[in-house]
Amino acid sequence: MTATLKQATGPQYTRILSYGAARGENAVPNDDLVGPIDSSDEWIRQRTGIVTRVRADKGTDAIDLASAAGAEAIEKSGVAASDVDLVIVATISNPRQSPSVSAIVADRVGANPAAAYDMNAACAGYAYAIAQADALIRAGAARYALVIGAEKLSDVVDPTDRSISFLLGDGAGAALIGPSETPGIAPAVWGSDGSKSEVVAMNGTLTQFRDGEVPWPTLRQEGPTVFRWAVWEMAKVAREALEVAGVEASDLAAFIPHQANMRIIDEFAKQLKLPDSTVIARDIETTGNTSAASIPLASHRLMTEHPELSGGLALQIGFGAGLVFAAQVVVLP
Repeated sequence: MTATLKQATGPQYTRILSYGAARGENAVPNDDLVGPIDSSDEWIRQRTGIVTRVRADKGTDAIDLASAAGAEAIEKSGVAASDVDLVIVATISNPRQSPSVSAIVADRVGANPAAAYDMNAACAGYAYAIAQADALIRAGAARYALVIGAEKLSDVVDPTDRSISFLLGDGAGAALIGPSETPGIAPAVWGSDGSKSEVVAMNGTLTQFRDGEVPWPTLRQEGPTVFRWAVWEMAKVAREALEVAGVEASDLAAFIPHQANMRIIDEFAKQLKLPDSTVIARDIETTGNTSAASIPLASHRLMTEHPELSGGLALQIGFGAGLVFAAQVVVLP
């Protein structure tokens, strides 16, 4: 007789228990960046809604930012760090291709020997990681998961590039996820379109840089193409996320989109017909676009400024290089 394997099962529901955040140490106003791109403070404000962005010191890396944000999320959750058995870091900013940011962070925050891995889904990375943490906990593969979006994009900025350089900031946002008696994370609507992989991308590879064929690779984008895709295609994804969650736009306490551009955020709100009562995250104004860190950083600020939203529903949506996207409705901690 063949032995029967055991398969794990976990709790029926999960939820976000707390948020943590770490922003780059330096506020960098538009005026500091306009020279090399022959622009103006007014132009950047009108086109993007950014007044200033945060960038980290030279000696601070994505691992430092992720560790600080993760430690705060654990502390605020009331869960012991030693009970965190999964750490997922969404990032495109690992200063080394190996080892992972997550393994180092797990050790620094006191979660050693948690399972730990990094994942790269650019600006959708945090929403992807939330979907993974939710699924892994409900499958019995973990009990408490620390999900972090962390970026030091100032390392991959060309100050003379007009397409994206003035948008980018540095920071990390974290969420601690655990079992719940009621549903706290709705199914994700996620996907990709690799046929548009060059629309937002690094402008060279590390091997090309090694061989002297290109300068240090930096991020570039086709702004108008990304804008159109975000506004039209992502509004559909956001509506679908509401549908699979079984809720209406009018049920939302908050809307927390990827902080890519204020005009995209405004257009989303219009297309989703969000009521005036829905608080919209606008962290981009003073933080800039921090890719995988943008949704958790915006969530952290939202809950700091609006603690009364606790227990309410929030729709979050990330989208970016890949192209990739992910959206889900969550209950705010």
